[in-house]
Amino acid sequence: MTEATGSPAVRTEERDGVFVITIDRPQARNAVDGATARALAAAIDELDSRDDLLVGILTGSAGVFSAGMDLKAFARGDTPVIEGRGFGGITRAEIKTPLIAAVEGYALGGGTEMALACDMIVAARNATFGQTEVHYGIVPPEGGMVRLPERIPHNIAIELLLTGDPLPAERAEQLGLVNHLTEPGEALTRALELAHRVARNAPLAIAAVKRVVDERTAFRDTDALRDQDQYVEPVLTSLDAKEGARAFAEKRSPHWQGR
Repeated sequence: MTEATGSPAVRTEERDGVFVITIDRPQARNAVDGATARALAAAIDELDSRDDLLVGILTGSAGVFSAGMDLKAFARGDTPVIEGRGFGGITRAEIKTPLIAAVEGYALGGGTEMALACDMIVAARNATFGQTEVHYGIVPPEGGMVRLPERIPHNIAIELLLTGDPLPAERAEQLGLVNHLTEPGEALTRALELAHRVARNAPLAIAAVKRVVDERTAFRDTDALRDQDQYVEPVLTSLDAKEGARAFAEKRSPHWQGR
């Protein structure tokens, strides 16, 4: 095990061939701003560039995975989306190394989308997923509308996307979204156990499985994400999107105009 390194917003740590990437903005419930997205992208690049790192784990500090986009930063014009790599530098990236999400507490909005971009999800019973974007006048363009209906039943997915309702971890596990359910505080420990079960296998075999499975689905995801953008852009640049962010920052109910 090596000492944690990284930026103030993202810590990384090596544990016997497993690379743990921790979003560390507890004051913002690990919401992602531009600087955090760039730090996450750099961590993923390190994971993929090193032959001695066989599995990655994405998690959050202080008992929270990620509350998604930092809406206060968004209201100031800051974006957590990196060109060609998506939200947090993860959701549209071509990640070569198997990646596990270890989820405690909230994984909302972009937090859910980052978890969906991982190959496997381990979640504590107190974890909550949710594509809450419709509450703020926006939509989940970084995998929520594309990946969620492929991971759980379509009718359940569209209900969650249209209502913005939360998805408790126990229900997510029943629906097949979560691989393993743990007691609170144990998601990272279980994710490490799973990661080491993967990492003890032959590196070429691991790489081949990951590549074949990704190539079976990634092109379809890439096409769908690109195709959806024509519908998403007018929403993200609308007056309602700006109003949603302002209302969140000002702790009030939004006033929608439908434009």
